[in-house]
Amino acid sequence: MPLSDAMVSGLRSGNMVLISGRIISARDASLKRIVTALKRGEELPFRLKGQTLYYMGPTPARAGKVIGSAGPTTSGRMDAYTETLLDLGLKCTIGKGKRSPQLREKMLRCKSVYFAVVGGTGALVSRCISSADIIACPDLGAEAILELEVHNLPAVVINDIYGNDLYEQGRAAYQIK
Repeated sequence: MPLSDAMVSGLRSGNMVLISGRIISARDASLKRIVTALKRGEELPFRLKGQTLYYMGPTPARAGKVIGSAGPTTSGRMDAYTETLLDLGLKCTIGKGKRSPQLREKMLRCKSVYFAVVGGTGALVSRCISSADIIACPDLGAEAILELEVHNLPAVVINDIYGNDLYEQGRAAYQIK
């Protein structure tokens, strides 16, 4: 991380990836707040160009741990906010579930990819996170924007920059004709 056009051009829907580096996590309330701030002309306290955004709301960390459960949240709820962030160079989003056709079109134009993490694996995902620092919206608690250092976070490419969608491909493979 950060991702470049060259890096995402080598990814295809269905590829399994291990993500390592610094990424940002956010969800509904914090994304709404940053998009509102952008519309007012304010600058963000972090850089989006080449960035990866993980849709996650962590649980509190136990004693001696960096973070609590860190599973993905439903990505479709974030689509309206993500469109604005793609214009600022966001290269990758991570979550679970389908993306809207409108967002998928925007992702194609912006050369951005979408990875999925298996829902229900939050305790396992937390083991891939070595640091979690609040970088914006601290008053939102679990919905604050975090910068995460991740190591070998497992994910699968759902939407690539060529218009492929693994969910659609999977259904088509098992359709009865």
